[in-house]
Amino acid sequence: MPDLSFTVTGVEVERFAAAPFLKFRIGLAARDPEVFIHNVMLQCQIRIETNRRSYGADEKARLVDLFGAPERWDRTLQGLLWTHASTLVPSFLGAAEACLLVPCSFDFNVATTKYFHGLAGGEIPLVLLFSGTIFHDTGDGLRIGQIAWDQDVRFRLPVSVWQDMMAHYYPHSAWLQIPRDMLDRLGRYKERHGLPDWEHALERLLDGLAEEVT
Repeated sequence: MPDLSFTVTGVEVERFAAAPFLKFRIGLAARDPEVFIHNVMLQCQIRIETNRRSYGADEKARLVDLFGAPERWDRTLQGLLWTHASTLVPSFLGAAEACLLVPCSFDFNVATTKYFHGLAGGEIPLVLLFSGTIFHDTGDGLRIGQIAWDQDVRFRLPVSVWQDMMAHYYPHSAWLQIPRDMLDRLGRYKERHGLPDWEHALERLLDGLAEEVT
């Protein structure tokens, strides 16, 4: 069975998609460069290693909802499962590079969105755990093998890349999920006061609470 190793060579925003995606460039290398790889059904679990970076005072305040008071972070600052992604790597001999498209959410009910949004800058420590199936040629026919269980790679994702992605897909805006009955109440308020959109309704409500929210 061919022995594959992996690297993350870079990441960028996928700018031409219907929803936010980050495009990770994944390097694959076979220990035996003479083995022809027909294709690889590559799967990846991505986790955030939250305890492998430091946090400023403002960041700590914004992450209280996730991890509690900062004085308890030695117990509550736990790793987060971000997402799963997969791709089909075409045939190669020796080494190849593949693109792994990772879907991203701007839903603030999702823990990872809260985490990303709470960071002012720096990098996000990730670990990518690879698995999947290898289809390879041994010279006497096609063989099928599994990627070794210990193939994981650490990578530091710049916070600026995530911010750039969300600014590209949701310029000057953010998503906030609220209960339907609250949306109905807000809608009635908007209609009663003749307001043209949701933004004006929320702005008028917040103006009435200016001393509490500034």
